[in-house]
Amino acid sequence: MRSLDDLKIGCSFNGTAHSSDAIPDATTKVKMCKDAGVFDYIDRSPPDEEFRELLRASEANDLPVTASGWFYTLGRDEPLFERNIMKGRLLGTRVHNVQVMTNHVDGHRLTDAEVAEFYLRAHEFGMRHDVIPCFEVHVNMWSEHYGRIAKVAKLVEARGVPFWMTLDHSHVIFKIDNPREQDVQEMRADVEAGRVVLEPDRPGNVTQLWIDSNWVHHAHARAAIPNNPINTRAKHPDGSFGRGIQVPFVKPKPGEWVAEWDEAKLEPWKLVLRNLMQHHASDPKSPIGQISCEHIPSIDYGAGHGYSIFEQNVACARWMRDEWKKTLDKSNAKH
Repeated sequence: MRSLDDLKIGCSFNGTAHSSDAIPDATTKVKMCKDAGVFDYIDRSPPDEEFRELLRASEANDLPVTASGWFYTLGRDEPLFERNIMKGRLLGTRVHNVQVMTNHVDGHRLTDAEVAEFYLRAHEFGMRHDVIPCFEVHVNMWSEHYGRIAKVAKLVEARGVPFWMTLDHSHVIFKIDNPREQDVQEMRADVEAGRVVLEPDRPGNVTQLWIDSNWVHHAHARAAIPNNPINTRAKHPDGSFGRGIQVPFVKPKPGEWVAEWDEAKLEPWKLVLRNLMQHHASDPKSPIGQISCEHIPSIDYGAGHGYSIFEQNVACARWMRDEWKKTLDKSNAKH
């Protein structure tokens, strides 16, 4: 049977800030996480100039850096991936979240076969250094068409290698009832035809497929709602508003967010985490060991808002700990 220790809760380093206008240094961030009393680890791939400070702060506060992540353009960033794996090994990282950009450095859109081939190389290198690469479902990446994930997974498994991914279901939830976002990578036709099911309460939905297939080895927790409001308080360099892939987990004060907050709209997002926890509690083959709270102050997420990014992560961590305990209590009662 599973125990409370079988699911660790951490915090993304980018989420250890109260706003996008005041980002603390690495030492302060680690201490904030430790003092909050709800995080088991930090999730971070430090740049070279921060590495020693992060290592010292981690050791001084007894808060390990057991997860990391970065984004990669194939044809250019393969050496960067290997360096990040090596740094992760030195920090004690167990999993490395891999975001593979949609296009190759030469401009062409990556095929499923190209993604699978990189996964196989990444897996071999990572496992050699005891750091597990997990390919993330994420906007601006090859995986933004959510039907592609199963196709790549099957290509990998056909080579006798397990496929492991990072589940960040905020990227799925915000596209529900959102045709403009579904148009990215031409996914809308598949959604309307029922080939890609986004809603987690419907049979055959993508998040449940990934969970039941034991592909989810790592997860991010960032609250989102169907047809999530765009972030009109922050703009990209091209002048476009943030895509809006984050809502406050707990009710913000008046004026702190771009829309009216309704807790009931969080239920689809919460359902996915409950499903993930239930699966982990009941299936001994479930590989997931940790979930990183991922409310962050970036443009597509929480930049420009008045609510505290870090306090949202703390509240989310407390909720997940309560849900995991409830899940275990129910699972153990059956036995």
